Amino acid sequence: MIKPIETIGIIKESRPDENRAPLVPEHIEKLKSMYPNLNIIVQPSKKRCFSDDEYKSKGAKINEDLSDCSIIFGVKEIDTSVLMNNKTYIFFSHTYKLNKETLNNAQGTPGMDKKELLKSVLEKKIKLIDYENIRDKNSSRYLGFGRFAGIVGCYNTLNLCLELFNKQPLARAHRINSYERLISNLKNLYFPNMKVLVTGDGRVAKGVIEVLKQTNIKEISKEKFQNDNLDNPVFCNLETKDYVVSNLNKEFDLNHFIKYPKEYKSCALQYLERADVFISAHYWDPASPKIFNQDDLKNLNDLKVVGDITCDVDGSVPTTIRSSTIDKPNFYIDRNTFKETVDEGLAIMAVDNLPSELPRDSSREFGDGIVSEVIPYILNEDDGRILNATITQNGSFLEKYNYLNDYIKTA
Repeated sequence: MIKPIETIGIIKESRPDENRAPLVPEHIEKLKSMYPNLNIIVQPSKKRCFSDDEYKSKGAKINEDLSDCSIIFGVKEIDTSVLMNNKTYIFFSHTYKLNKETLNNAQGTPGMDKKELLKSVLEKKIKLIDYENIRDKNSSRYLGFGRFAGIVGCYNTLNLCLELFNKQPLARAHRINSYERLISNLKNLYFPNMKVLVTGDGRVAKGVIEVLKQTNIKEISKEKFQNDNLDNPVFCNLETKDYVVSNLNKEFDLNHFIKYPKEYKSCALQYLERADVFISAHYWDPASPKIFNQDDLKNLNDLKVVGDITCDVDGSVPTTIRSSTIDKPNFYIDRNTFKETVDEGLAIMAVDNLPSELPRDSSREFGDGIVSEVIPYILNEDDGRILNATITQNGSFLEKYNYLNDYIKTA
């Protein structure tokens, strides 16, 4: 049963360009109806996509001090200087993929050292729960911002295409700040002949396809995509089984690939050779094969644009030599040197916090998942999903995450 009085908090984000929230005002009202003895404190923020007054009107207390909270919710990594001892924090820590070969700042808040974050969490005996690992028995995530990453990433990539075709680009997504208006803008556009390749079969890819289906760009099969004689804009979606194959020529099995990714190689090059635009929307593990290698780019003569929504620097898409920002989403690289150029070369879109461009829509969808799939299992009885996502507790890594000890000890 829920404790007689439980207090949870929503922290203001440490990242300068992060304006999303884990819970929106309507969630506060719903939670207080579900749990009458639940207190909710929202730390004031001038940059959050919902105002303090909106939260207050739905029953939240606005207070800079979160020391009375037993559980504190955020979105991105929290600055170590504000972490409090012996608290439970839940946010995207971007740490579970880390190992001794991984760069400190591979993903997440620019400049935030993941070792520093983990060491601080351990020293302060914090219980750290990571949203990314709250999963069901089939290892599917209960919540995420993936759909909106796909939506905004696709919109940005199409906008970059318009620039390259010397057409008037659309208003930026964060200026529009409305999913409905974003889709309405795209419906009125006519894209010229081009081939768009999309990789992935999860939330992100579904968001991409959701947007593409609102345009005049028609979906075709992977077999037709390899045909040169197409006279209209098209896109093709490669699922995992389509872009990786077993090194031993075994029949593809997704569960086997997830467990043993090193036993597979990419077979995407045959499709990339026909693509004008590549949108990377697949999940990638560091042990998985890259979609293509640097040397392969020499054979991708038609490829003009890469929209890397996965945005793993030096990850599955080697053209992502750095992440870009909402204010400056695009950059160009030289195909031969892989060095950044001013305004020519291969065009790259690699914004690493895409859902922040539609913060109200994406926060609302994400918070729906917290209300239904997280909070009941934190306040009442856990069915294993919260324990599975708990990285540290009482100054130690949980057994599943013990490998992170090696990471924080590296120089």
